[in-house]
Amino acid sequence: MQYLQTISLVLFLCCSACQTNSGTPQVSTDAFKSAMTSNAPVQLIDVRTRQEFESGHIAGALNWDIETGDFKRNLPSLDKNRQVLVYCAVGGRSATAANMLQEAGFTQVLDLKGGIKAWKAAGLPTE
Repeated sequence: MQYLQTISLVLFLCCSACQTNSGTPQVSTDAFKSAMTSNAPVQLIDVRTRQEFESGHIAGALNWDIETGDFKRNLPSLDKNRQVLVYCAVGGRSATAANMLQEAGFTQVLDLKGGIKAWKAAGLPTE
């Protein structure tokens, strides 16, 4: 009996550790790139600081710094009927932005797992 309880606890902890803080899918660089190049138009948002953005960003991204309030201020200008792709340096700030998008009623939100660091590590282009 204790054996089953131990296995149940381990499975619960593993599943809990794999979940993100939000319901927003964190996707791989391949899935993120596929979403960007699909036929459906997307809204690509980089939530890093201006300095980080200028050091290299994904082509076509808007720079709405989440820390200065740019993201929150510009949020109403996004189209809720189009997919929104967000990223930051490694994933923390974009997870916050993705949560904000969902709370605002956006249903098509993707968050780049690992951020621009993962994008660059995959050898994908930046401007």
